[in-house]
Amino acid sequence: MKEAGFPLGILLLFVVALITDYSIILLIKGGNLSSTKTYQELVKKTYGLVGYLILSILQFLYPFIAMISYNIITGDTLTKVFQRIPGVGVDNVLTDRHFIILLTTIIFTLPISLYRDIAKLGKVSLLSLVLTTVILVVVMVRAVTFSPQVPKSENAWIFAKPNAVQAIGVMSFAFICHHNSFLIYGSLEEPTLKNWSQVTHMSVALALIISVAFAASGYMTFTGYTEGDIFENYCRDDNLATFGRFCYGVTVILTFPLECFVTREVIANVFFHGNLSTVFHVVVTVVIIAVATGVSLVYDCLGIVLELNGVLSATPLVFIIPSACYLRLSKERWNHSDNLISCLILVLGVLVMAVGFVMTVLHPQECSHGKEMFYCSPSNVSLHNSTLPP
Repeated sequence: MKEAGFPLGILLLFVVALITDYSIILLIKGGNLSSTKTYQELVKKTYGLVGYLILSILQFLYPFIAMISYNIITGDTLTKVFQRIPGVGVDNVLTDRHFIILLTTIIFTLPISLYRDIAKLGKVSLLSLVLTTVILVVVMVRAVTFSPQVPKSENAWIFAKPNAVQAIGVMSFAFICHHNSFLIYGSLEEPTLKNWSQVTHMSVALALIISVAFAASGYMTFTGYTEGDIFENYCRDDNLATFGRFCYGVTVILTFPLECFVTREVIANVFFHGNLSTVFHVVVTVVIIAVATGVSLVYDCLGIVLELNGVLSATPLVFIIPSACYLRLSKERWNHSDNLISCLILVLGVLVMAVGFVMTVLHPQECSHGKEMFYCSPSNVSLHNSTLPP
């Protein structure tokens, strides 16, 4: 919303959701047409070794960078939660983001990521969804109770802003699930295109509702001061926000293993013909998580991570590759609706990827990680308001 403008941002959310829904189903249609059971097999059969390697790199990078962003979120949110515990001062080890990231990795994300069957994470995913709903309620309540305390930025309600393409990258990051679609499709009791379409429609619709509610509530509260991690916007002494941070941190910890599954599968397919022995399964998992954790320990600006991952990894996986594969495999006439829509999505994806990357490099998001926002102090709000033009 901040990058695109509020009205255009809402419109773009719906557009990206529709494209996501369509391309997920298109991906499985392509798998059925080519008799393949993984995203990588589909691209290899359609575009040969070069296409396979490009996809493998993208399919690895997206969840891997997502893991880095999840660690950044964990470090940001849980440190502020522990600061609210009586007796825990700013010098306490529990307020150190590096310690928290290492602690949650060793105790939670690494052990859960060592599972071999993605279906075993079903209950974990359900808990994550429940917590997401709780977080949404917190953000909506604070939109009503905290919004009056936050001054509105200049041009807060303008229809469109120049950085709209960067917003599409972030939205693509939020909606993408193509990299693990075949894994989930194969876990269905009856993996048919009809069942898959129903699951996809319900999942994307729910994701859209939650995303619109989150984005609207968050932006209406903070307008142009909105951070890449929205819980950076709330004051540290806000107990409801602290509860939301706790739920947010737990949700991210529970989502982390899903991305690890995909990165590990990509490595298994490229280097081990799809099969990992027990020893290599453990070694590969530990190495992936260790590298992701190491990067997240030295870099902590979430907004840029989301934008770059969106335009460079998510956009090709959502817009470009499913459409390109289907167009290559389709036996329908060129003017068939699926072919025409696939062409449109393909062209749009190329534009978003190219323009979004240039815009992100030229106009990177500012990062005020760990700072208390000015409106948390009434005296600062008064001073800020007095400096604004009439």
